[in-house]
This record gives sequence, structure tokens and C-alpha cells, in this order.
Amino acid sequence: QVQLVESGGGLVQAGGSLRLSCAASGLTFINYAMGWFRQAPGKEREFVAAISRSGGVTHDADSVKGRFTISRDNAKNTVYLQMNSLKPEDTGGYYCAAKLGDYSSSVRLYDYWGQGTQVTVSS
Repeated sequence: QVQLVESGGGLVQAGGSLRLSCAASGLTFINYAMGWFRQAPGKEREFVAAISRSGGVTHDADSVKGRFTISRDNAKNTVYLQMNSLKPEDTGGYYCAAKLGDYSSSVRLYDYWGQGTQVTVSS
């Protein structure tokens, strides 16, 4: 079965950095665009970043532009999210997701989801 397993979350001070990883199994990774989403307590899940199947095209939410970078290694079936200059408002559960075909910023269009990893940014 398909599994997406996130790792790399934790507690960091404002201005710090974290690198999230998401290892995929049970699917043909190159056929799937990948996305990162986040959800703060009491709020809806929101788009953070997405990357095309080849890794050649990325799309970031305005709130993270210039601070977060999504990348993927198709040889390792893994997608990453490098997060720099973290802010307290970046706090939340971070989820990776896989979408067959082209990437999207829509939560509803993704086919598979990981269980999430918690990121907490203290001020």
C-alpha cells in the first residue's frame, strides 16, 4: 500500500531553520507531483509548496516565498522542504501529499497523505 512518512519536525526559535523529509513507498514516485501542506490548531489545512514530477517546476504559497524551498530526489523517492527564517506563524502540523499527474495547490486534489510532522516555532 502507499505510504508517505514525514520526518524532521521539531521545536525551533524564530529565525531558525528546519528541513522536512517525506519518504514515499508503494507508488511509482516519478508519476506523482508532491506537495507540502500545513495545519495550525483550529484552522484549515493550507497549501505550502508543490513540485512537479520531474522536479523542474515548483510553486510556493506567498506566505513562504523566499523562505521555504521544496525539492525532490526521484532516485530516493523522497521530497524535502527546507524552511529558513522561521516565524511563530509557521507553527503547525506539516503534511506531505502525492498527486497523480500535474501539481496543484488544492488540498482536495491530492490522492495520498502522510501522517504529518509537528513544527513549533517559538518567539
